Amino acid sequence: MKTLVTGALGFVGRHLAPALAAGGHEVTGFVERGAADRPSSFRAIAEGDVLDAASVAATVAAASPSWVVHLAGQSSAAISFEKPVDTYRLNVIGTRNVLDAVRDHAPRARVLVIGSGEAYGPQPEGSRVAESAPFHPVSPYAASKAAADAVAEAAARRDGLDVVRTRSFGHTGPGQSPTFAIPSFARQIAAIEAGRAEPVLRVGNLDVTRDLTDVRDVALGYVALLERGRRGAAYNVCRGEGVRLSDVVRAMVARSRVAIRVEMVARSRVAIRVEVDPARMRPADLPWLVGDGEAMARDTGWRPAIPFERTLDDVIADARTRGD
Repeated sequence: MKTLVTGALGFVGRHLAPALAAGGHEVTGFVERGAADRPSSFRAIAEGDVLDAASVAATVAAASPSWVVHLAGQSSAAISFEKPVDTYRLNVIGTRNVLDAVRDHAPRARVLVIGSGEAYGPQPEGSRVAESAPFHPVSPYAASKAAADAVAEAAARRDGLDVVRTRSFGHTGPGQSPTFAIPSFARQIAAIEAGRAEPVLRVGNLDVTRDLTDVRDVALGYVALLERGRRGAAYNVCRGEGVRLSDVVRAMVARSRVAIRVEMVARSRVAIRVEVDPARMRPADLPWLVGDGEAMARDTGWRPAIPFERTLDDVIADARTRGD
């Protein structure tokens, strides 16, 4: 089985490629021009730009894939407020270019188009949003993902492509960029532990509840959708449980080595102080966003397996290893 992964050197791509390779797949990664990294999980690396329709078409034709996973795009809601047009172009036109290339050069391939649960917008506290819910995006990122979802659904109907869509809820784990909240907290904690920063953890809005899954589980979920997802369907990829971001911060601070080290030296327990940084606040945020993952569990048998506590341990350990 030949699989093409766009955005292959991104956060999810680096976890997805090994999962595919372990199943015997020959994985071609489509990456930005000039990328120096060549992970061993990829059989081949193709350089290009998802906004360059010709390079996308050439890559699909050369790879001749049975599966295509479209991960490439702008994935940060925070950045989307700064660069709304770039976000829309990458996420919508990029998706259109990939689908057109598959239509013309690999029409029998299954295409997994990665969307976002943020497209659903505000939800009632205590609820779990299902795939039948309408989209009400509140950020440029969420709007671009809602539009890309519509583009993918239209391509399936108009061109007869085998398209499966995801509405992926929050996921984190080792290797995630510190532009996202949890790896940012971990990076700050590692710097405090190493004595490179004062014991202050700077945060944005912690008064939100999110559905968070380990990226390694998400990668296996994407493989499950490629193998067993229903043609034309959309699936929430999520844990189905909410966690308050303030509780995440509390759990991460409790895992730090700062208090133990200070206690040994000064005989006093000094906690990391948490401060809200206005620069980290979004122009718009969702107080509650939790998904209903029953459709995916029913059709594929996939459910998250990694406890969230282990995820936090691994994210902090990753930040300590990076030492930046």
